[in-house]
Amino acid sequence: MAQNDIRYLNPPTVEAKKKKYCRFKKSGIKYIDYKDPDFLLKFVNEQGKLLPRRLTGTSLKFQRKVAQAVKRSRHLALMPYVADLLK
Repeated sequence: MAQNDIRYLNPPTVEAKKKKYCRFKKSGIKYIDYKDPDFLLKFVNEQGKLLPRRLTGTSLKFQRKVAQAVKRSRHLALMPYVADLLK
């Protein structure tokens, strides 16, 4: 009997990475409404900072539109600039 055999009670899980996609392209959204802060909260972290594309998978075109919409929403006081535990 070999001493180097490692046996697991449960087989180690290998997570398959999901490919990121731009949710705007997939669902056919062409306009991002800055007056909808609930939707825009999906793209900011709990401190109120904009999430990067590498985390959300948003394309460059729509990332710019999201950033502009968040900035407009903040300017109109629909969203806070900075917050603790925003979500």
